[in-house]
Amino acid sequence: MFEVSDKAGEAIKQLLEGKEGSVSVRIMKTEGGCCSGPSLGMALDEQLENDEVFNEKGINFIIEKTLFQEVQPINIEFIESAMGAGFMIKSELSKNTGCGSSCSC
Repeated sequence: MFEVSDKAGEAIKQLLEGKEGSVSVRIMKTEGGCCSGPSLGMALDEQLENDEVFNEKGINFIIEKTLFQEVQPINIEFIESAMGAGFMIKSELSKNTGCGSSCSC
């Protein structure tokens, strides 16, 4: 399962405005982070042969197939608080870090 909240979809679309060509958002594993364990992050990238592709809210998301099997389900949200705003990516990986969710980016 791969889900993107309406608010996150709109925020990503705003970030992608003006980008030329076919733009995909890669979901990737990053080491370290808020709980000193691995977490998921996002970056613009091109699709590779071993990627799983999801089109959510009109946006192409890509993730390496074996990573997706390891961390699914994935839920992307956009949060706003007194400390600022950012994306939160929740996954099975988040449960293994002790955070309960990954950090905002």
